[in-house]
Amino acid sequence: MSDTGSGHDGGAQKDYSQKMDGGGVLGGGGSGDFDSGQQSQQTEQELATKMLQIQSKRFYLDVKQNRRGRFIKVAEIGADGRRSQIFLALSTAAEFRDHLSTFSDYYASLGPPNPDNVPEDGKLKSEMMIKDNRRYYLDLKENVRGRFLRVSQTITRGGPRSQIAIPAQGMIEFRDALTDLLEEFGTNDGGYKGELPEGRHMRVDNKNFYFDIGQNSRGIYMRVSEVKSNFRTAITVPEKCWSRFRDILTDYCDKMKKTSESTTSSITADNTLQKQTSNNM
Repeated sequence: MSDTGSGHDGGAQKDYSQKMDGGGVLGGGGSGDFDSGQQSQQTEQELATKMLQIQSKRFYLDVKQNRRGRFIKVAEIGADGRRSQIFLALSTAAEFRDHLSTFSDYYASLGPPNPDNVPEDGKLKSEMMIKDNRRYYLDLKENVRGRFLRVSQTITRGGPRSQIAIPAQGMIEFRDALTDLLEEFGTNDGGYKGELPEGRHMRVDNKNFYFDIGQNSRGIYMRVSEVKSNFRTAITVPEKCWSRFRDILTDYCDKMKKTSESTTSSITADNTLQKQTSNNM
């Protein structure tokens, strides 16, 4: 049997394309999560991408950034076009890169595949990584098609299990591609570490005003939206100038208050004068 490293675990690789497209993992939450769905597509930015052809598979490594920080989306496209993908924070990608070196060294130390000496579960070596509410299981496996590294991602609070399979002969190439991306973007996940304030809402006459706090590659911002019937407009205020924005509003409020008090005093004085004049007559 030749060491072909097909990357299939003795069965069909599950197609996650419909569940996972949109740049995030379903069921996410908490620090370090990657947003999913339409909201993610609107706030997500792609910073770099690499494509690897390993045997009959293509792998895309995309460095992305959303309001929670930077991460790498790893997508596997099989020969039949089926797609599966996992997501790695940059710090997790660095840990994965180091594991790839270890697995590659172990793979190199193995002799030719022996069908009479294959572990019952097919596993030759295993490791696990933990990042926030995610667990990653790394299993170097062997089946009738060859040896491969299966990388499975699970979410502790539920959600789909996703996995990719890297042919063992391509682990070094995969590691080198990760290294190039990490050298360019570092291993700091970035993003605001705390919880962003919740949005606020107020209604004035027939208008609604929404105050939403968000984060992108340029930092934290406040979006103020004015909504009435079928009309909507919005402005975006960077967090670095919130204090100045507040001071200007406060200044206008103080001036309008003084003007209002002055007008009220003037009207009161006029009324008093008119009353006195009327009494004298």
